[in-house]
Amino acid sequence: MFPLFVQAAEAAPSVSVNTSSWDAIAQASPVVQLTLLILIVLSVFCWAIGYTKFQQFKKMRTADDLFLNKFWKVNSLDSLYEDIDQYKDSSVARVFKAAYLEMKKISESPLLARTENDKPILSGIDNLERIINKATENEISKLESRLTVLATTGSTGPFIGLFGTVWGIMQSFHKIGQTGSASLAVVAPGISEALIATAIGLAAAIPAVVLYNGFISRIRRQEITLNNFGADFLNIVKRNFFQGN
Repeated sequence: MFPLFVQAAEAAPSVSVNTSSWDAIAQASPVVQLTLLILIVLSVFCWAIGYTKFQQFKKMRTADDLFLNKFWKVNSLDSLYEDIDQYKDSSVARVFKAAYLEMKKISESPLLARTENDKPILSGIDNLERIINKATENEISKLESRLTVLATTGSTGPFIGLFGTVWGIMQSFHKIGQTGSASLAVVAPGISEALIATAIGLAAAIPAVVLYNGFISRIRRQEITLNNFGADFLNIVKRNFFQGN
């Protein structure tokens, strides 16, 4: 009995299935390959946006620190405006430039009511406040640009990968139905490409979510900085350039 079992085992054909990642991708169906390509492209875009945004925030932070340091030490806003081109990467400097130009326009307007000491009355400050708010919103909008790609990848990446997973499993069941066999050689390729689609979907989505949340946090801090600067600038202008009613 035992020798017959050994002979049967030796006579059984050996099945070799290559389930490496590259082979699974190369042998995957066109639909799964297209799904993987979309995920890879999205991932490349996310990393590129992450790198450029990181550099943008780094330069902006350095320029903002230099400008604010100069702003609180300078004795004349006119002299600070003359050197404004030195802070091209500073969002605070751009808000200051817009506010300064509006302040000069208001102070030089012949239509604005003035006091006896030739100072514009406080009602002219409303236009200046609107300009500061608008400049702040423009800066925040610039910082938020292209972040929608990160948000879209983070929210849709797992579902795109899941679509590839479902398609790969469907292909495996289809082959089982065609061959009438559920052996490893039949189901392994479809299952392998399905799992790869899931993995790449998560690999694209997780960094996108982390980058998006990190940049949103930085933008909110920058918004606070710009709002605080706008309030400080208005207080300085009220004290030195405008007179209350």
